[in-house]
Amino acid sequence: MIVGICTVELHIPDSGSLKGKRQVIKSIKDRIRQNYNVSVAEIDGLDLWQKAVLGIACVGNEKRYINGVLDKIVGFLQDNHFVELLKYHIEFL
Repeated sequence: MIVGICTVELHIPDSGSLKGKRQVIKSIKDRIRQNYNVSVAEIDGLDLWQKAVLGIACVGNEKRYINGVLDKIVGFLQDNHFVELLKYHIEFL
């Protein structure tokens, strides 16, 4: 069993409140879960209006498959118009 972990740092430029940020982040987390069948949680920046750090975990038998799924998620976040992907890091356990 191989576990892939991706940590992404996001900037939400249009967010003017925590409520606005939570709406955007909830929508993104739900779409990632639904489309890619992974676990997603906000792990840092919880009380900041325009910054969020998400942790994404994927479990499988092949490192290549897991890396492909996490790369697709990073691509989805780069193409998203509501958030700006600042940086990301992928590691395997």
